[in-house]
Formats: sequence, structure tokens, C-alpha cells
Amino acid sequence: MEALLDVPAGFERHGRKSPVTDPWEPLWRRVSGDTVVLGLRVGTPHCNGRGFVHGGLISALADNAMGLSCVRKLGEVSSLVTVNLTVDFLASAHTGQWLEFDTVFVKPGGTLCFTQAFVTADGQPCARANAVFRVVRKAAA
Repeated sequence: MEALLDVPAGFERHGRKSPVTDPWEPLWRRVSGDTVVLGLRVGTPHCNGRGFVHGGLISALADNAMGLSCVRKLGEVSSLVTVNLTVDFLASAHTGQWLEFDTVFVKPGGTLCFTQAFVTADGQPCARANAVFRVVRKAAA
């Protein structure tokens, strides 16, 4: 039986799978209004050789959380393409901590969606990401 890994209330297993995130499972999500908040309990597969969370994981999951949130906010979207992604690393996150990715909309639009994600480790700021997504609308039937 899989342990719940001390997951905060309101989170459920994230159902959207991707080859890039498969090694990081289990991933969790909480839908909050227009946003999809992602979370995970940090383990060894999430860490670099120095024992703290790898910046690539933080970048990929921040991008994922912001993209999922944009789709939720904008509705009839076929897909989004990341045009720009920047990450400021503020502090290290370590094994055992709860890592959370929460999106704030700067300017959701019809062509471009500007977002920020705030990443926390046990509630303390760990990183801030900014992204711009190109909006691809569904073709008219």
C-alpha cells in the first residue's frame, strides 16, 4: 500500500501524466479557483548531488503549474506553448519538505498569458518563476 507521504489537506493525486514528470511521482494537485496548485513531498529522486532539490525540477513543475492554471483560466484553449520562462532561486529545499507551486496571473490574454508561480518549501519561499505562454485556441467546428 502506498503511503500518503504526509500530504496537506485538499490535495489529490495529479492525474495528468508526462514522461518528464514520471520519475518524480507521486505528484499532487489542489484546484483553487482558476489555479492548479502542484505539490510533492521531496525525496532523493528530486535532489541534485548536493542533496537539495534540483533547479530543473523546480523549473519544470513551475512551468507545469502555470500552464495548467492558464488552461483553466482561459477555457477553450487547445494548448499553450511556453515562450519564456525565468526562475529566481531564493532558498534551497531539502528531502522531507513539502514543495508547493502556486500560480498568480499577471495578465491572461487571448494571444499571450503572463503568469508568476511562487514555490514554497514547508511554506517558506524557495523560488519565483515568471512565464509567458502563447495561447493556441481550438479550431472552430
